[in-house]
Amino acid sequence: MHPWLLSLAGGVLIGLAAVLLMATLGRVAGISGIASSLLSGARDWPWRAAFVAGLVISPLLLWLVRGESGIGMPQVSWPWMAFAGLLVGFGTRLGSGCTSGHGVCGIARLSPRSFAATVVFVAFGMATVAVVRHWLGGLPT
Repeated sequence: MHPWLLSLAGGVLIGLAAVLLMATLGRVAGISGIASSLLSGARDWPWRAAFVAGLVISPLLLWLVRGESGIGMPQVSWPWMAFAGLLVGFGTRLGSGCTSGHGVCGIARLSPRSFAATVVFVAFGMATVAVVRHWLGGLPT
């Protein structure tokens, strides 16, 4: 399947999941909030566990169907990936949510705070790529 069709299908599925979660449980599909509440022992953990399990199982199903994931792993050491993950976690706490919560659900609800957060996410993402690629010469190994 053409990569842009896979991207389109992924976007549609993300939107559908966000709409279904809001329509059925009245909850925003922000993975940082879902994971945080799941790890802190929320009473409504079953749907949170199912949501996170779906995020893990979906790429595995794609791999089984296609024979490959279609996703290349960056050639970066595990300590650098762990450091990047910590920065993402810090950013989601600082920004009161993640790209799925603000960028998908918040913008769909016309939240000014989510518009602002998404602009900041995108701007810092672009700046990070520019610094890593052009000033540092690529990803550290």
